[in-house]
Amino acid sequence: MNFQLALDRLTREQCFQLLKETESSIDWIEVGTGVIKEYGMAIVREIKAAYPEKVLVADMKTCDAGKHEAIQAFEAGADITTVMAFSADKTIKETLEAAEKYGKRIMIDLLGVTEPSRLIELQKLGVDLVSLHYGKDMQQEGEMGEDLFSLTEGLDGVDIAIAGGINKKSLAGLLGKPLDTVIIGSAITSAENPGQTAREMKEVVNQHENNH
Repeated sequence: MNFQLALDRLTREQCFQLLKETESSIDWIEVGTGVIKEYGMAIVREIKAAYPEKVLVADMKTCDAGKHEAIQAFEAGADITTVMAFSADKTIKETLEAAEKYGKRIMIDLLGVTEPSRLIELQKLGVDLVSLHYGKDMQQEGEMGEDLFSLTEGLDGVDIAIAGGINKKSLAGLLGKPLDTVIIGSAITSAENPGQTAREMKEVVNQHENNH
């Protein structure tokens, strides 16, 4: 299982300090939407240059002008860029075409999607990577429920990531689910010792994988 660190609502300095402390425990680096809005494509370039061996996710949350935004992210060094599932099919199609051209990937963010039928439509468009997303504002009302997983039930040939206030305790409960990538943000970035927290959470994943 890939371990993705989401860098969001942070300064450039904080991003690089966190990466320095956690790099040995993480597989994928996500440059969060807030960070991209603050620093633009420049920070995507800088992080890719500093960590070329890591998979870099630019959380663009594209919902229109798909081709343009996907190319923007890929040319800055992103390996994956995110597109919202509620976008027009044409938008999604154009981002997928750009990804194919650049040898990169599109992650479709399922925030706000409640119908499994949308997943079938997305798969028909050629989508092979989605992210179950329990939003920041929703997290204030409680933890994510099981119904989030019903969206992707029985879906074959699609890699599934999950994000949404995941901490060490809730991580253990997710490991039996059909997931390929787990996205951790503030549980690590706000921790007193981010490096240690990342190591401990990665260890939880490794132990689970070694036992199965």
